[in-house]
Amino acid sequence: MRYRIEKDKIGKLQLPLEVYYGIHTARSKETFSLTKHGLNRQMIKTLTSIKKASAIANTSLKLLDQKKAEAIILSCDEIFNGRLHGQFVTDLVQGGSGHSMNMNANEVIANRANEMLGGTKGGYEYVSVEDVNLNQSSIGVIVLAGKITAVRLTKKLLNEAKKLSATLKEKIADLKIGEFDYENCLIFMQENLDRNIKKVTKTFDSFKEVAIGMSYFETKKEIPEEFPKLFVKHLNAAYPSEKVKQASNLIENASDYSCFLELSSALRTLMIDVAKAVDDLKPGIVSGKFVIPQVQESPEPEEPNLIVLEMVNQISFYIMGNDLTIARAVEAGEGVHNIYIPMIYACLFEEINLIRRAIRILREKALVDLEIKEG
Repeated sequence: MRYRIEKDKIGKLQLPLEVYYGIHTARSKETFSLTKHGLNRQMIKTLTSIKKASAIANTSLKLLDQKKAEAIILSCDEIFNGRLHGQFVTDLVQGGSGHSMNMNANEVIANRANEMLGGTKGGYEYVSVEDVNLNQSSIGVIVLAGKITAVRLTKKLLNEAKKLSATLKEKIADLKIGEFDYENCLIFMQENLDRNIKKVTKTFDSFKEVAIGMSYFETKKEIPEEFPKLFVKHLNAAYPSEKVKQASNLIENASDYSCFLELSSALRTLMIDVAKAVDDLKPGIVSGKFVIPQVQESPEPEEPNLIVLEMVNQISFYIMGNDLTIARAVEAGEGVHNIYIPMIYACLFEEINLIRRAIRILREKALVDLEIKEG
């Protein structure tokens, strides 16, 4: 394997010649090898969209050379379409308010752009990290990327929840409703699910305002007055369904992380209600009123195997823990630099993905082929 040497204020570091990340990312990778969970695909795509929108805005204001900007934009497009995702190697849990996530994106994009223009990785002869990060702050980039990522991941979850609701409606249509009996738990489950879908969707409103122009707190340099408007315009072209807008009060918006807590709380409630409905189903399954597919051989042949339902209960417990951690991380943050942003994201993104998978498994492995016995 061939290597290159890069240097920062700490000293020199040897990196594999073929990697697109740089010395900052390499140091972060060495220091924070904790969860082995890197940035998810949506977070990577969102970060590159932010960098692309910034490059277009800076070029429009004649702050970035056209040739540099074109290379940066092409690099961002490549990454957005799936290339070089393996170069985003920082652990999702890290110190520094997520600064290393931003630097990982800057270095990969700069090195790829530099390569396009005939330069070498780590040389930054034509495009520098500063070019990619122009008029941005790490905290601003990471909070914005987290907001868009959380909403887009949650929309995938809600699609699964809607599929589950549709399955329940099909089963309810076949019911003969009489006295309060096991059948009613399907109705309650479907009604609660639809109500929780609306509650979760409502939280998206608090994600729309973003603080563009916070780089002053890191660089002590004012950004051009026209930059935020241009940036938002080009970012919304990439994510038209999210439609972010510049916050009226930058300081207040930048220091307010309650949107993540609101979303987590709504998701926790959704999962608790699904788990409660699953508990209400169990007596009907045990009595033989409901019959669910047996996905594994039961250790007790005479008893129905409830392992899928038990999985849902355990995911509910897990989500409660994540939600509590998010609440503590939001509460402990100080001012615009909440150093616990990585933990908020680690817990929230895991929460969203776990609920989505649990709902899908419940629908596919238990409820789609649920049989209702007469009498």
